[in-house]
Amino acid sequence: VNNAGIQHTANIEDFPTDKWDAIIAINLSSAFHATHHALPGMKKRNWGRIINISSLNAKIPALHGAAYTASKHAIAGLTKATAKEVAAHGITCNAVCPGVTATLMNDKRLEYDAVRTGSSFASLEAGASPLGRRITPDEVAAAAVFFASEEAGAINGQLLNVCGGTVME
Repeated sequence: VNNAGIQHTANIEDFPTDKWDAIIAINLSSAFHATHHALPGMKKRNWGRIINISSLNAKIPALHGAAYTASKHAIAGLTKATAKEVAAHGITCNAVCPGVTATLMNDKRLEYDAVRTGSSFASLEAGASPLGRRITPDEVAAAAVFFASEEAGAINGQLLNVCGGTVME
């Protein structure tokens, strides 16, 4: 399970290049490197599950979050390319795309948005999904556990929204 992520929020013209590089390294390159090193053993066993934790930002952009959005779009592409490449070896690769999740990183994002918009943190949290709440880490983990199961063996190259209905496809 590739689950690493950092974010920095700023307009593109004000975005520090060192923050861009760090976000791409943590959010994207780390998933590539972990997958790169795990695949030989998976191929040897002719079985494996690769699960990338992406974001709804793989599908919809985050305002003032160009690097995060770009990294999560790239995770979607990496997921699909990996899935196609390794399918014949009994390996699947899928991604979970959480909406606004109850994490420290999203606390900081909601605080930023509250200041930027003059809204309260509580109102932004309540508006995080049609459920009227943020997604829990356990709900994201449950999707990953399913993708790791034998029952998910025919599911490959998919991006599963765990977002309370924020994005419906």
